[in-house]
Amino acid sequence: MIDIKALMDEGAKIIRQWKGDQYVFGFGVLGEIGRLTKPLGSSVLLVVADLDQEWMAPFRKRVEESLKEAGVTFETIAGAHPNTPMTDVYRLALHLSRTKADVVLALGGGSTIDAVKASTILDTFTPSEVQHALGVREALSSTIEPYFGTGFVSKVVQGTGRLPKPVVAIMTAASSGAHLTLASNITDPTTQQKRLILDPILYPAAALFDYAITLHTPKDLTVDGGLDGIAHVWEVLTGATKLANYQDLLQAAEISMRLIIFGLQKVNQNPNDEEARTALGLGTDLGGYCLMKGAGTHGPHLGSFSLVDILTHGRACAVLNPYYTLLFSPATQDQLKMAAQVFHDAGYMSKEETRLTGYDLGLAVAESMITLWKELGFPTTLKDCGAIHAHLDKMIRAAKNPQLKMKLNQMPVPMDVERGDIDRLMRPTLEAAFSGDLNLIPKMD
Repeated sequence: MIDIKALMDEGAKIIRQWKGDQYVFGFGVLGEIGRLTKPLGSSVLLVVADLDQEWMAPFRKRVEESLKEAGVTFETIAGAHPNTPMTDVYRLALHLSRTKADVVLALGGGSTIDAVKASTILDTFTPSEVQHALGVREALSSTIEPYFGTGFVSKVVQGTGRLPKPVVAIMTAASSGAHLTLASNITDPTTQQKRLILDPILYPAAALFDYAITLHTPKDLTVDGGLDGIAHVWEVLTGATKLANYQDLLQAAEISMRLIIFGLQKVNQNPNDEEARTALGLGTDLGGYCLMKGAGTHGPHLGSFSLVDILTHGRACAVLNPYYTLLFSPATQDQLKMAAQVFHDAGYMSKEETRLTGYDLGLAVAESMITLWKELGFPTTLKDCGAIHAHLDKMIRAAKNPQLKMKLNQMPVPMDVERGDIDRLMRPTLEAAFSGDLNLIPKMD
């Protein structure tokens, strides 16, 4: 019998040691936001996701009350649409420039938090400063374009000596971990392609996650978020074999996966189960920990960037995960042994299957994932999600984009575009994810 309370205590300990006083989390902590924000400034631009939605109203009210109690003034505007369209980033930057607030406070899920992070960049630097620091063309220097990739915000900060305004993030969904990470995922609406900014400057100055908020989360969003959390820890862990902190990541990933699977099983039976909601919140927060302590995500996340027109981010990652799990199974045997025990304890794998090795062990774990996905009423193939073969071609093209090379390098077996790995290994894996035929996945040496 797995002691869920002990796992939650251990998970909370890891997060507290990592984030210290700058992160407040737990059940019923939303009223702490005024105290958390006040040291950063006395005026706030409050960016609220689902601003006109009834479910958000009581949380917005509690945040505003807490800010008033702390003596913080604020102006409230709407947050971002799903997948963080670039147009929302520009809109938020315009408001931020107009209000001259000391702090930007994001109340929402990953899309709104990512949009707020990116908007503070645009609010801070002039086009001439960007041209000088990054050597970009004048036409691009007033856009978000120069910052895609890793470390470009820091280069402009070094060149100007100025930092963007601090961001305080209030997470409302057990999912992305955006409130704890240095990433901003943004979608270009003209191409329907998601792209990534990675920079330590984008870490929120403070964050809060009241797990009680998630009691109001619809089932689809709950499942999407939980499986996105599993994608984070699993992708990071499978690409982390050679890292010095691999054992720490292995421990955090196991706790995270156990908590998320437990939470999803319980919420599937009773959406109002507070213990389950806490488990999901802690489990996905540990996903943020793994993202920042590991080398990063790889195949499923890379593919998700090309599916924003038909799928939420979490759903896209989750659908692809079993197929990449099988592809990389020869190189991830230690990770698969851990996952096999987790799925066995959760009721999805026999004891005999946990003793398998090689490709057979990878197949057993992949099939266990698919079984859980189905139990949750979740799609298990890209075709089920409304994808067409043009989406596969789009994913292949994106994988060959040099700006996304980091995702190829972070794979358990790094793929090389020049070597032909994308067409030889990735394409048949995506074909398998489209049809559900695991036999299409190549057997790697």
